[in-house]
Amino acid sequence: MGLLDGKSAVITGAGNGIGRATALLFAREGARVVVNDLGGSRAGEGAAASAADAVVAEIRAAGGTAVASYDSVSTPEGARAIVDTAVREFGRIDVLINNAGVLRDKTLLKMELPHWDAVIDVHLKGTFLCTQAAAAPMKDQGSGRIVNTTSVSGLLGNFGQANYSAAKAGIYGLTRTASIELQRYGISVNAVAPIAKTRMTEDLPMFAKIADTLSPEHVAPAHLFLASDLCGERTGVVLAVAGARMSVYKVVESAGQFKEADGGVWTAAEIADHFDAIAKG
Repeated sequence: MGLLDGKSAVITGAGNGIGRATALLFAREGARVVVNDLGGSRAGEGAAASAADAVVAEIRAAGGTAVASYDSVSTPEGARAIVDTAVREFGRIDVLINNAGVLRDKTLLKMELPHWDAVIDVHLKGTFLCTQAAAAPMKDQGSGRIVNTTSVSGLLGNFGQANYSAAKAGIYGLTRTASIELQRYGISVNAVAPIAKTRMTEDLPMFAKIADTLSPEHVAPAHLFLASDLCGERTGVVLAVAGARMSVYKVVESAGQFKEADGGVWTAAEIADHFDAIAKG
């Protein structure tokens, strides 16, 4: 018995890298997989069926079940078409992995609006649209698991990635809110924050000597855990994966300090004087 026997899973951006590794693993675990990939460049330019088709062929050659989808996640029509592919071909959608992405790195002062819009459209808008499209049938069937993709760049920041960081931070907020709203329908919404050498990251200096220790295959099991019954009722979690290391990101608030006098209204000078105590803990 596979962990996803009888389940129908949609994986966006599944033509390469982490998405491909996840699609192959899900199929081995018994899932019927919609392999979605627009087939464009790393910057999101162009389109081709070859990337999705190649992964579908791999899955079928290994005895699994898969169909391709070439729709864009960044339009309402595309998102609905992706989800409709699963419902039409497999009768339902049990799992959605929001993995599609593009990169257009520029420093803040050099970034032009098209660089910003392209990244926000695919990462944040695409995650919202696909989540919304999948949540409707999941609500009707009373169950579903959605896994989004955030990033250390969004949670901690990263030089030269204002657009990407903003999108990934937005996905964190979306994940948290969707997990609250959809839990009553039996739908879990979690996220993965991966660090891996893929087409998106392969030319970054940090990956030059550590490719084997930060592979997409390290990330796919985190997707499998969050997509399967092993996850239980966990929702709103961000599971970070960096090779063999796994951790959980949490937003932490300091203990803070109350001002008792003067109605509790702090002056700017008092904030400065007590800042260390306010930030402690």
